[in-house]
Amino acid sequence: MAVLAEAGVEVVGENRAQDLEAKHAEYGDAFRWHFIGKLQSNKAKVVNRTCELVHSLDSLSTALRLEVPALVQVNLAGESSKAGVPPGELTAFLGPGVVGLSTMPPAAEDAERSRRWFRELLALAAEHGLRELSMGTTQDYRIAAEEGATYVRVGSVLFGDLGGRYDPVT
Repeated sequence: MAVLAEAGVEVVGENRAQDLEAKHAEYGDAFRWHFIGKLQSNKAKVVNRTCELVHSLDSLSTALRLEVPALVQVNLAGESSKAGVPPGELTAFLGPGVVGLSTMPPAAEDAERSRRWFRELLALAAEHGLRELSMGTTQDYRIAAEEGATYVRVGSVLFGDLGGRYDPVT
């Protein structure tokens, strides 16, 4: 984390509320903090006092407890192994605290295969007047940027595969 701060990284994302608390206690204002993992409503207090943005809203009970802006995570491909709301349920989540959408496309060896999912998310955001898009990871961030991403997750290029435990967001 100290190396990231020294390198000028300003925004970092964390997957787990307990890890967020520990890292924030040590590095505090060295970064702007985003929450990118599955957020349980009972952990909303931690995120409210630490983060400026949540990338993974997919629960109405959590939405009621959040005090920071959020991106609704949309499961565009309908993968049972991934979190997110189906596109048809998005309207129930739209409110004053929602500023955009996020998605994780199906895993693919060819980054180009992610493009259709990124385009679909961009269209969905435009349909609802949302401006922020969190989409793309180390493997497909270029495609995501071409398709309108305002945030991408590039943790594995910096840290290798840590099992999704930490991801700087830029």
